[in-house]
Amino acid sequence: MTDGSQLNPMGSYPPTGIDVLIVGTGLAGLTASIECARKGHNVRVLERGSSINTAGDIYMMGLSATRFMKHWPEMQAEYEEIGLKNAWLETFKHSGEQMLKPLLAAERLAAQGLDPKTPPGTFQMRPLIYRMFLRQVERLGIDIEFNCRVVDYDEDEEKEKASCVTDDGRRYEADVIIAADGVGSKSQKLVGGQVRARSSGRAMWRCAMSIECLDQNPEVKDFYQMVGPNADQPIIRVYLGPGTYALALRRSDTMIWIINHDATETSTESWSNTIDHEEVLNNMDRGVGSKPWSPIFKELIKCSPSKSIVNLELLWRDPQLKWASPAARVIQIGDSAHSYLPASGNGATQAIEDAISVASCLQLGGKDNIQEAVQAHIRFRFTRNACAQKLGFANAELLQDTDWERVQIDPRRAQPKHPKWIWSHDPEIYVYENYERNVDAMKRGVRFEDSDIPPNFPPGYRYEPWSIDSMMDSMRKGMPVDLGPGDWD
Repeated sequence: MTDGSQLNPMGSYPPTGIDVLIVGTGLAGLTASIECARKGHNVRVLERGSSINTAGDIYMMGLSATRFMKHWPEMQAEYEEIGLKNAWLETFKHSGEQMLKPLLAAERLAAQGLDPKTPPGTFQMRPLIYRMFLRQVERLGIDIEFNCRVVDYDEDEEKEKASCVTDDGRRYEADVIIAADGVGSKSQKLVGGQVRARSSGRAMWRCAMSIECLDQNPEVKDFYQMVGPNADQPIIRVYLGPGTYALALRRSDTMIWIINHDATETSTESWSNTIDHEEVLNNMDRGVGSKPWSPIFKELIKCSPSKSIVNLELLWRDPQLKWASPAARVIQIGDSAHSYLPASGNGATQAIEDAISVASCLQLGGKDNIQEAVQAHIRFRFTRNACAQKLGFANAELLQDTDWERVQIDPRRAQPKHPKWIWSHDPEIYVYENYERNVDAMKRGVRFEDSDIPPNFPPGYRYEPWSIDSMMDSMRKGMPVDLGPGDWD
């Protein structure tokens, strides 16, 4: 048996005979297709759109979500090429006052006692990352069927099959269906794990534009320039203010800005919901106190092309307790199972981890033990994700309510938490080292936290149900988010 720590490229694993149908082509779905193929499963993919959406701006990619690329040399090389190498960080108050001078991200890491050569995570450009994943899928010849909007899921325990139906009546069947179709997946009806979404009262203005857009304002172009000895290295300028935060990323070819703000009438949970810069300028100073936003940041916003700004509403959801159908023939991963706040920096990372884990569990369980494999996967992933979701609230609180007096003494207080239990994890090795023990404990009715398996969550933590209401109550009272027992650092 291979343990996941060695280089195990395509063809290392014998065919399992497991027919896997993956619904959705987000990072969870694409990773699942790649890893299921490597693990010897038969893979098909359904996508509701006419093509894969590669638009967007940036997100955080955690180290734990990139270790699997060692098995895909071409993908690994491309990832290293497109990443934000030698990125710098600079921090301001929202009003424009510089609080932390520009420093290489590696220097910030060293100041926190971390290895600059292995950062816990890096900002990545969504379009570049999605194209990288898509090229790998194409190299493997994995079949993606487009214009397949799945509206219903089902399973037949006697036949040991799962099925789904599209809006035009087409029916698909497989040994197991991986529902990676995001928040609002129609698999919720079968799984029974759907949780009610509620408004957080917050939203994100997000814009990505070509660098030529800055030509209309030389002052903006000069201020938001690249840095380094040859002024050719990317920089992320972070703005922190009362109840808000923002960032502006400058690359050689792209300018991106993002602002967390009070939700407006036009905010919706849709990446296609675009507005013009006038709406941003008319609303951005509300709720930030007596000092308005930085004038130069406002000028940057004015450079945004028409209808290029996404006004994305942030909805909160309690942890979802069920991820699989009763017979475990349909399994949810990524946002279908657990959604994240942007401040968590963990949504993409945990989605990729999910995909690696379920592909590995299915390989170890085999075609005769799919239900066991799916349930083992959920045990590996549930508590870790519940903790990571909770951490997202703590990070949001930190970013929106920075104590500048403390930050001047210790700059680490202005940085979101990225603890070791998150970034040091390797989901593939973890499954291969602990699968048999996990199944044995599961059969004996032992909770995952009470088993002898090393935790992939804060050491000492024991899961207890929590809700958005309890988090919001703490925030209203001005109390820090109670993360619970365990070593969260």
